[in-house]
Amino acid sequence: MDFGKVLTAMVTPFDSEGKLDLNKTEMLVEHLIANGSDGLVLGGTTGESPTLSDDEKLKLFKFVSEVVNDRIPVLAGAGSNNTEATIQLTKEAELTGVNGIMLVTPYYNKPNEAGLYQHFKSIAENTKLPIMLYNVPGRSVVNMSVDTTVELSKVPNIVSTKDASGDIDMMSEIIERTDESFSLYVGDDSMTLPSLAVGSHGVVSVSSHVIGNEMQDMVQSFINGESKKAAKIHRSILPKMKACFMAPSPAPVKAALNYYGVDVGSVRLPLVDLTLDEFNTLKGILDQ
Repeated sequence: MDFGKVLTAMVTPFDSEGKLDLNKTEMLVEHLIANGSDGLVLGGTTGESPTLSDDEKLKLFKFVSEVVNDRIPVLAGAGSNNTEATIQLTKEAELTGVNGIMLVTPYYNKPNEAGLYQHFKSIAENTKLPIMLYNVPGRSVVNMSVDTTVELSKVPNIVSTKDASGDIDMMSEIIERTDESFSLYVGDDSMTLPSLAVGSHGVVSVSSHVIGNEMQDMVQSFINGESKKAAKIHRSILPKMKACFMAPSPAPVKAALNYYGVDVGSVRLPLVDLTLDEFNTLKGILDQ
């Protein structure tokens, strides 16, 4: 399944009391669809998954699926480091109308490659939905090997991987060794263009909340053979990409959205909002 080129790892909007705000969510979804997002990934790291309850996640999945109404693909972040709990949440997510599931590598309990394979295979066998794997060693302390990813790509409904390893050689090898129907999305915004050059399908992005159209323009320029134009766009938007990670994510991108008039509220503890100095630095970059 083709989820698109520029997918946004969507922030979760909260009200002034820190509760899930569906009115703000609807406005954010419309903003993203209108500004370059080919698809949405809900309940991931950027969506503050560690502090969302399963009930909140399911409510979010169902609501966004209804708002989107099949205009673009919606993927639900259902992964955790508990295989049984992930199977249960995946089954419940399937009933909300989402188009796919994203599953992060199990964090904290540090499984070996055999454990990773069995974890993902077991979940895949319990859903009909297409699955995107998510390798993010910087957060999970587990870097899933190329061999394991290649083996998992042979499971019929594991169709894609989001790679946030930062290792372009590893990405190249995964792309080379998997079937053409299996797609690799890069998980680091600033590596979008380099990853396209070695054959990635696209990006699951944070900064596309605020520079979605520019990212889309960069990707399409590259696809159309206009590599110099794509490189020029990459260089021009790189400061904004980096600014979205100047503090623990998603605090900077939420601040940027609020600054642009797309109200998404604050972040939940243990994350905190930007300091005034950080916000002024962010504002200066956004205003360039």
